[in-house]
Amino acid sequence: MSAVASLRIRKGNEQPRSNAGQYVLYWMIANRRLRYNFALDRAMEHCRALGKPLVILEALRVAYPWASDRLHQFVLDGMAENARFCQQRGVLYWAYVEPKAGDGKGLLRTLAEAACVVVTDEFPCFFLPKMLLSAAKQIGVLLEAVDSNGLLPLRATSRAFQRAFDFRRYLQRELPKYCTDFPKADPLGQMNLAAPPKLWPGKLSRWPMASAEMLGDKRLLANLAIDHAVKPVALPGGQDAARLHLNEFFKKRFQAYEEQRNEPEKDASSGLSPYLHFGHLSVHEIFAELRKREKWKPEKVALRANGSKTGWWNMSCAAESFLDELVTWRELGYNFAAHRRDYDQYASLPQWAKATLAKHARDPREYVYELEEFEAAETHDVLWNAAQRQLVREGTIHGYLRMLWGKKVLEWSRRPQQAAKILIHLNNKYAMDGRNPNSYNGIFWVFGRYDRPWGPERPVFGTVRYMSSQNTARKVAVEGYIRRYAESPA
Repeated sequence: MSAVASLRIRKGNEQPRSNAGQYVLYWMIANRRLRYNFALDRAMEHCRALGKPLVILEALRVAYPWASDRLHQFVLDGMAENARFCQQRGVLYWAYVEPKAGDGKGLLRTLAEAACVVVTDEFPCFFLPKMLLSAAKQIGVLLEAVDSNGLLPLRATSRAFQRAFDFRRYLQRELPKYCTDFPKADPLGQMNLAAPPKLWPGKLSRWPMASAEMLGDKRLLANLAIDHAVKPVALPGGQDAARLHLNEFFKKRFQAYEEQRNEPEKDASSGLSPYLHFGHLSVHEIFAELRKREKWKPEKVALRANGSKTGWWNMSCAAESFLDELVTWRELGYNFAAHRRDYDQYASLPQWAKATLAKHARDPREYVYELEEFEAAETHDVLWNAAQRQLVREGTIHGYLRMLWGKKVLEWSRRPQQAAKILIHLNNKYAMDGRNPNSYNGIFWVFGRYDRPWGPERPVFGTVRYMSSQNTARKVAVEGYIRRYAESPA
């Protein structure tokens, strides 16, 4: 039956599919989009096989760690768009926004009572794996989790790779077989679904469905039990905004990506990571657009597994550089989270890194700051302060400076374990792309993940790679960047 590869489908429980159910339920939790989505494709395969309608449940909790106006607003933008789109396509879309912790309990179980099967998203990070494990035990029908995370299926590998070089070499050997395995660009427009079912208003009255108008009302946030101090950013969420952002990147910044993406005063980065993290944009959609622009075909992949960063896609230099970030480094993070439960723990560092940091854990620090001082950008270093202010204001740090930002927290914290906790808190609280396998990888790269020992051995760092603001300022222009983020906004 399945057009979605079996490697991407995982049974969450041992319950049977119920042919007597009224509908197929797609529980949208990570791939918050209606395009290029293997989970949606899989749900519609069940609809076609059973002759049943589709119901989509997208809920937004308040009890997850670091829940704030910033993160909620971005998700709500996408939910409002999904509601409008489903209404146009005749699909029943149940949007639920939880007012306070625990109010949403029971909604999934109630909707699943009349479902033939529940299909949901596979996401190997944050609270989602535990949530799926709990949900699978509570429902009486088959639950399937579908992997739409990357070009490479998560279960295509059997281990966590320790070096980007080795993972890249693996991709060069194995990825070509998946380069034609794409989800549908517009699945809801390619299939005539059965009429939406009539749900039981009394039974579901505890969880009122939010309309597109309600979801788009900026006043909705004020009544939710979340952190209102972390304000929304100017970047809008949703599939349409993601698509506009993607097109703008390819039109205006893509050609300069390789040469200028590490320049803080140049606007050459893609800025796509928030849309990828919240599932408003798929890596498959990005790759589809790129291969169209590059006039690329899968047979053009160079069949040499040598671990080289460039030359194996047989695309332009800008495309090769972009794909190394989008595919190699991003999917390396997903690989680690999928195979290591301790992906977000200091203990997950390579042994050499833990040993050298332990050796220097009690070295004197010239400067020591507490979490509150870091958060308020109150250090002696004007470049670091600028990076922290950008994070607080805009929900991001320029990619090259994010590495320096992390290294300095390691240098200025009392112990490396404390530094890791501070970085995780700041990143997850403020970053639009935080709470993600790729962002955890970026944090733990600071401490030696995917790296090697570097000489000379230094205080605090040992043989972990060292970075300084002075060296950074010599390599790239930062004066304008410092002026831009010189003071906290009023």
